[in-house]
Amino acid sequence: MISIHSPYRPAWQAFREGKYVLCVSDEILNKYQEIIERVANSFVAQNIVEAIVNSPCCRFYAPHFHFGLIRQDYDDNKFVDCAIQAGADFIVSEDSHFNVLKECDFPKVVVIGLDEFVAEFY
Repeated sequence: MISIHSPYRPAWQAFREGKYVLCVSDEILNKYQEIIERVANSFVAQNIVEAIVNSPCCRFYAPHFHFGLIRQDYDDNKFVDCAIQAGADFIVSEDSHFNVLKECDFPKVVVIGLDEFVAEFY
């Protein structure tokens, strides 16, 4: 589903092999589909989202408390709220809006870049 030429293929392959757990909410899955449709098409997006949903390495959460830690783009908070509820080790993102989390002591949410995450699987 993800090109073998993509530098991020190892992260997808590691997920498919069960090397990490992906924590999502319905809002996050909708956002994934929207982003993938922009760079590929709706068929590819639907297949990737279905693969995520059907994976035993996917955990669903429905955050009821919204921390509102990211004020520059409130829509990004869906990822933060899910990570907090899930007790996730970190969020993987290249979005600079998440940098504000480095200054937040509580609740502590670690953000790492995609290249750092992919390096875990080489």
